[in-house]
This record gives sequence, structure tokens and C-alpha cells, in this order.
Amino acid sequence: MIYELYYWPGIQGRGEFVRLALEEAGADYVDVARGPDADGGGVAALTALLDDAGCERPPFAPPFLKAGELVIGQTAAILLFLGPRLGLAPPDETGRLWAHQLQLTIADAVAEAHDVHHPIAGSLYYEDQKPEAARRAADFTQGRMPKFLGYFEQVLARNRCGTGWAVGDAESYVDLSLFQLVAGLRYAFPHAMAGLEPALPRLVEVYARVAARPNIAAYLASPRRQPFNESGIFRHYPELDPCPPPALLSS
Repeated sequence: MIYELYYWPGIQGRGEFVRLALEEAGADYVDVARGPDADGGGVAALTALLDDAGCERPPFAPPFLKAGELVIGQTAAILLFLGPRLGLAPPDETGRLWAHQLQLTIADAVAEAHDVHHPIAGSLYYEDQKPEAARRAADFTQGRMPKFLGYFEQVLARNRCGTGWAVGDAESYVDLSLFQLVAGLRYAFPHAMAGLEPALPRLVEVYARVAARPNIAAYLASPRRQPFNESGIFRHYPELDPCPPPALLSS
């Protein structure tokens, strides 16, 4: 099967969590909106599916995935579907539900990282809400970010399989998503992350192990991996990244 991924071109965004799973598995997929309009790609192809009145179960917003006749929206739901098919999820129901729970928690962390630079409304520019963003950044870097990352560090420590992965005894899509979360936070808040990482050795190790996986390493070195920028979820505004950074708070 050739999977079709629909997400906005020019940014990693939430679509990147799906791309990493597809790339790690060596799956055949098309990043539809990044293709040329003449070949049925581009933003027009994305919005056409969103606006398709004949679609019985329309997605709310990108990312969404087409697998044959099936259309799946929401990053965590896409990964719940893809995980077993790509060999990136536990074989048992309990393990798959645990992986899904962790992915939803990662989604919460990503949403809060986004809301640092858009605390009032997504429809406003960052420049229209800078005072509020500064207050939100202080709360996020000193409270919420340590709480989320400290939780994931505990999850890794409590995995009794002793493999260093988040779920069970093998790499899963959760580890790939933790890699992306760390990468995004390092980009957006380098000072805060520098202060937190000494207390997060297992999470830092997962990041390094994922980055070294052959398929991921090849992807990261390719033009398919779009760079972080100030149009995506993770944005670096120096005024929102305090120095010296905060200490890790207990979760």
C-alpha cells in the first residue's frame, strides 16, 4: 500500500510525527501537499479533500492520512492505525493502549509549546500578543515543560523490559515522537533545555538512539526533512527563552 499523507507544506508541524514513523519503517508514502500542483499535489489537493462534500467522515484539519479508501485524521489516531502495520507498536492490546496514551500526552505537550507563542489566538500574529507570550513562556519553561519531560523520564525509567525504549521491549512510534518533541524543544527553547537535560538522561538517550537509526539518519540528512522555522509549532524567539534556564521541577 502507498500511504498518502496530507499536511501543510513548508513546516514540520504535527505531520512530522507521522513522517518519522513512515520513514523509520521504510514505508511507501506520498507527502501530497509537497508535490507539484500539476501532478495532483500542492495545497489544492489538501483543501480539496477537506472540502469534499462526499466524504462521509471528513477530517477536521491536517494531518490526515489516506490508506486506500480509509481517511484518518488526528496525529495520535493516525499513529494508532499505522503502528501495528509498520511494526512500530506492541503486539498486545494493553501495550498498544499504553503507547496511544503516551502519544496523546505528547500531543498535549506539543499543543502547550505552540500556545507559548500564540497564547491568545492562532488567528493573531505573534507580534500582536508578545506580552502575553512572555508570561506564557515563563510558565511553560519553568513549570509545564519540566513536568512533561520529567514524566517521560519516569516512563522510561519504569519500563521493566530494560531496553531503554518507552513501550515494551522494542522501539515504537512513541520513541520517534519523543525524539521529535526533544528536537522541537531544543530548537524553540535551547537555554531551558540545556538546564533540564542533565536530569533527563534516559530521554536524551532515546533522542540519540532514534537519530542514529539508519532510516532516520538518512531522512534527517535528506531534503525530505524540512527545517524548523518560525511558521511551525516549535518557534525560536530569543525573548521567550530565558537565560539562565530554570531547574527541573518535580512532576
